[in-house]
Amino acid sequence: MKMIWWFVEKFLLYLASIFIVFSLLFILFRLMPGDPISLYFQTLACRYKVSISNYQSIVEEYRKAFGLDKDLFTQYICFLKNVILNRDLGPSILAFPTHSQVLILRALPWSIGLLSIAALISWCLGIILGTVLGWLRGGKLDSIIFILSLVFSQIPIYYLGLILIFLMAFIFGLLPSGGAYSAAIIPRFSLTFILDVIRHAILPALSIIIVTASSFIISQRQLVISILGEDYLMFAKAKGLRRLRLLYRYVLRNSIIPQVVALGIMLGFTVSGALMVEMVFNYPGMGTLFKLAMESLDYNTLQGIILMTIFVVLTLNFLIDLLLPLFDPRVRYGEK
Repeated sequence: MKMIWWFVEKFLLYLASIFIVFSLLFILFRLMPGDPISLYFQTLACRYKVSISNYQSIVEEYRKAFGLDKDLFTQYICFLKNVILNRDLGPSILAFPTHSQVLILRALPWSIGLLSIAALISWCLGIILGTVLGWLRGGKLDSIIFILSLVFSQIPIYYLGLILIFLMAFIFGLLPSGGAYSAAIIPRFSLTFILDVIRHAILPALSIIIVTASSFIISQRQLVISILGEDYLMFAKAKGLRRLRLLYRYVLRNSIIPQVVALGIMLGFTVSGALMVEMVFNYPGMGTLFKLAMESLDYNTLQGIILMTIFVVLTLNFLIDLLLPLFDPRVRYGEK
């Protein structure tokens, strides 16, 4: 019974967090200065060098189509009803009359593919290198990698992306500077297309991996060093166990549990950094879509992107809370 109440409490907190973020986003975006409909027609007029007759009446019709002619509370209730009951974010100004969720679902696979692979590699690399450095602490290799990790962990992901573009794309010409695939290649399920996608994803993924893995290396090294001073490890050494057995069974297994929790926390920072990286590399994911939506004041698309991002982060943290007792026998369901 205690476990059920613990689960219900966690789930209600999870739903409340999503609802609060949803409401705040709705209000904040509509407090932004500027009229998205007027901006949309001004952009059309400048782009195609034409004047629009009956400008004001057309703007009013579009405001009705987007529900912007109502008061803020009515807009909120209508938007909430559409999202919950119809799973509809409303039409997008970027690609009217296409709805915002269509644009987001097109960009989402690119972001998920880039972020999931980069986060997995970062975590595994950070755990392995951090464990080795902590085990062999005090040597030259430990000093060099630890100092580099301290430096790279403080660099913003998007800034490192700009450095990699300058070096790898413009100076050495080894990798493309942006995009998800070459313009001359037709997107289809073929080895040529897959290899080209991987080649274009190397630099944005590398930007995420270097910064995120550096943070995991530092934390994992400190965890390993603290475990090396524990009494149970001293006792295991006195029993004459082999070094590899000590490293795997006593050091790695005990240090990896806090890193599972850290992965969920780190994902929040990594997701925001990954969106900025996509803008830098013009990668067709959620970050580039967010930039375009911000330029057009596309409220529906902006809300959908941020809501989707926060939903993913909160869901992952919720799942980690549920699964943590399976990894750590010291944690029990229902315990504070």
